[in-house]
Amino acid sequence: MDRRDFVRLGVAAGAAAGVAQLASAAANGSAAGSAILEAGVQEQQAQMAAGKLSSKALVQQYLARIAAIDKAGPALRAVIELNPDALAIAESLDRERKAGKVRGPLHGIPVLIKDNIATADKMSISAGSLALDGVRASKDAYVAQKLREAGAVILGKTNLSEWANMRSTHSVSGWSGRGGQTRNPYALDRNTSGSSSGSGAAMAASLATLAIGTETDGSIVSPASTCGIVGIKPTLGLVSRSGIIPIAHSQDTAGPMTRSVADAALLLTALCGVDTADDATGASRGKSADYARALRKDGLQGKRIGVARNFFGSATAIDALIEKELAVLKAQGAILVDVQVPNTDKYNDSELEVLLGEFRPDLEAWLAGYAAHAPVKTMADIIAFNEKNAARELQHFGQEHLVAAQAKPGLQDKAYREALANNHRYAREEGIDKIMREEKLDALVAPTGGVAWLTDYINGDHYGGSFSSPAAVAGYPHVTVPAGYVHGLPVGLSFVGGAWSEATLIGMAYAYEQATLHRRAPAFPASVNVKA
Repeated sequence: MDRRDFVRLGVAAGAAAGVAQLASAAANGSAAGSAILEAGVQEQQAQMAAGKLSSKALVQQYLARIAAIDKAGPALRAVIELNPDALAIAESLDRERKAGKVRGPLHGIPVLIKDNIATADKMSISAGSLALDGVRASKDAYVAQKLREAGAVILGKTNLSEWANMRSTHSVSGWSGRGGQTRNPYALDRNTSGSSSGSGAAMAASLATLAIGTETDGSIVSPASTCGIVGIKPTLGLVSRSGIIPIAHSQDTAGPMTRSVADAALLLTALCGVDTADDATGASRGKSADYARALRKDGLQGKRIGVARNFFGSATAIDALIEKELAVLKAQGAILVDVQVPNTDKYNDSELEVLLGEFRPDLEAWLAGYAAHAPVKTMADIIAFNEKNAARELQHFGQEHLVAAQAKPGLQDKAYREALANNHRYAREEGIDKIMREEKLDALVAPTGGVAWLTDYINGDHYGGSFSSPAAVAGYPHVTVPAGYVHGLPVGLSFVGGAWSEATLIGMAYAYEQATLHRRAPAFPASVNVKA
């Protein structure tokens, strides 16, 4: 879908005057849009229950906002494709509501999903690659199926770092051959981080009520942090991966990206379920919950939290900000203990070994199962496509990771299996589990990462520190919440726990969020105001 098609869809969906008003507001640097678009699930549901809002009207307003802000105005490029059936789906859900059937808290709520999640509809599934441009999945991903069952309206798909940032050693997050460069709503010349770049920017800019990202290591929590929103990377197996274009089954997961902890809890609840197509979900039986029940303002009271000091020190301004936020945790009744997460240096190299080892077989299995009709069937086909279309696909960076993954011998390889065992040992039992057991902790906290960096096609990404790897490699949950701003750029505070501790982490994150209410809507400045 090119720019003209995208704008035509948005304008057709909403009133032309509304689109013009939003575009003008965006151009003037305001947050733009009505309060209902910034509102959360509970507020929107209350309006619909009272007959003051319909799902169709809500979808129309979001489509108008997307047309005005995503491709016109600030030109965020967060949304890669719109669902042409979104309005019809919303109308159908409105009829259900009128007939007395409300499926649950997500009934009629617009959701954007990352463009590596399969939907058996008129939208493409591409992971941002031109090699899959126009390819439609043969069946829904389990996540998409769960959204439909919950009554959500899949509004469209979000841009991402191509192949979920597993293409190059010198990549630029938020860029894909199909979607172009996603820009950060808090400073348009800065990066959104990756790979769930579009989901992060879309939530920050209120282009939908909810969004879904996916993570292998940092791809939910990092863009959530740099875009000033909430992100939850669940325990491996809590949310099914079937139908999601993979990197590595030992670390991949989908998760919520929202403007509030409450919305993230509601969305996570809807996504959970045992899926026969994803063996890892079997372990979640009896462990998932109604996470809305964890939303307690006293969620920090009496909690013993380890401050992971070995994840401080990357930036003085961020450390100073987080120290103030630690005082908030204490004021809310938490007991803080300075700790060092052990053995984090023991899986730096072996993590990449595992990701490269799993990438080719996992991706080729997905292609066979969800897009057997695609023009590419193998990793080698994708590499060849990129070489043939280098002017478009390789214009900014290469495909070193694809080439390295192609050369790996497979899942029975001794080096791969040893690397996987090493990762689990040092990230789990001799990592997070060890420090939490020894210090009797309920969670670990640290800065999620650095602030958004300048998008740079010469030098590539420079993250400035990250707390994502311990939980990612272990397969444990990680929640990030807005913690404030440095020069107007968002900073996140992370809560990490042991396996299946989502409810505890959500409770703590909610209590912290409600005590601070740091999030503020972006104004789409061209660059950073260093005086902010």
